[in-house]
Amino acid sequence: MVEDARPLAEVIAEGLRDQGMAVDVAHDGLDAAAKLDVNAYDVVVLDRDLPGIHGDTLCQMIIERDGRVMVLMLTAADSPGDRVSGLTLGADDYLAKPFHFPELVLRIRALARRRPAARSRTLSTAGIELDPMRRTVSRDGHQLDLSVKEFAVLEALLNASPAFLSTENLLEQVWDEHADPFTNTVTVTISRLRRKLGDPPVIATTPGVGYRIMDPAVPPD
Repeated sequence: MVEDARPLAEVIAEGLRDQGMAVDVAHDGLDAAAKLDVNAYDVVVLDRDLPGIHGDTLCQMIIERDGRVMVLMLTAADSPGDRVSGLTLGADDYLAKPFHFPELVLRIRALARRRPAARSRTLSTAGIELDPMRRTVSRDGHQLDLSVKEFAVLEALLNASPAFLSTENLLEQVWDEHADPFTNTVTVTISRLRRKLGDPPVIATTPGVGYRIMDPAVPPD
């Protein structure tokens, strides 16, 4: 989230986190560029009129450096000419302020689905069916009631399957840059998720490596 109006940026970021997204915030173009150098993002929500590096320039930098990052311009410049110029710069979507928050959430999720490296909409393995858009998950046909973080952890593991995700990977994908690297929140969330998924167990743990989804019907390597 790149927005120089700090109160607005924090309100939006907290709202997106409540929807299960990991969100980093930058208040100027220079800080955003630095974060983009070290983190792999799915979607950048970008204001245009930014200090440091203008949002238009930052948009072009993002598109030129990494075609897998989707850009949503969120700006007060809402004339038809503004929208055309923003999309011409390479932005994937354009939403004018003021906006309805549920629409922003839906647009971000739609952009994440459209990423070149994105998986199919429904994630399926080991009897688990997870639909990121409808925010539903079931196992063997039985609907599961997961918390926002439990859902996000399961989605990350399914996306990575059959590869492992370390605790650090999960903190980065499900929480945000301010997450305490020494916290036990990942362990606690995985434990709750295992209970809700039931038997036979599908989340395998390898000490020092991380977690992954294992299909009980498939023999291990």
